[in-house]
Amino acid sequence: MAGAFQYKPKFVDIRVRPPTPGEAAQTDDVYALKPGERACDHPGCRLAGSARAPKSRDMLNEHYWFCQPHAAEYNRNWNFFAGMSEGEIKQRQAQSAQGDRPTWDFKAGRFSREAAAAAQGFGQGTGYRDPFNLFGSGNGNPRAANAPERRRLGKLERNALADLDLDENADGPAIRARYIELVKRTHPDSNGGDRSAEHKLQRVIKAYQQLRKAKMA
Repeated sequence: MAGAFQYKPKFVDIRVRPPTPGEAAQTDDVYALKPGERACDHPGCRLAGSARAPKSRDMLNEHYWFCQPHAAEYNRNWNFFAGMSEGEIKQRQAQSAQGDRPTWDFKAGRFSREAAAAAQGFGQGTGYRDPFNLFGSGNGNPRAANAPERRRLGKLERNALADLDLDENADGPAIRARYIELVKRTHPDSNGGDRSAEHKLQRVIKAYQQLRKAKMA
């Protein structure tokens, strides 16, 4: 039985290249830095410095490089406001809230002469520009002060005035006069029984009724 069965491995000879002397020394040193790594700045530490920390409050753009354990220890002991009084701390916090940039007021104080003059002028419609007449003052447009106030009309009223061949500024007497004129002109009785203008007559009557409903005629 033993002579009939014989184990024959498929791979008889598997060889691995032995390490060079330099590779062997680097393998033995587990703290050896890899290419591109820098050593931790903590005295006596041989680990790679992967975390940076500012050197001081006045040197925020200059950093130490620590390994993770020493960076955590440095952060626990870090006090940005060390050596500052309470007033200096509040001032520094206010500057940080503004991004450490100087700021200016956009307007004068509430009790200044400029603020009082602006408030009085605003109430009288002067002292400010209103080129689009948002406040109805006409300020900023010399012609707007003398221009008549435009009537606010809806779509139905505009169409009714157009059917009567009138503009938007037509008043009640003008509307009634034009209505009578158009009725006489388009009514079949005034045209010898001709009904060719009857469609126009219906539009005139409907337009006049719409204007009366809007209290414009």
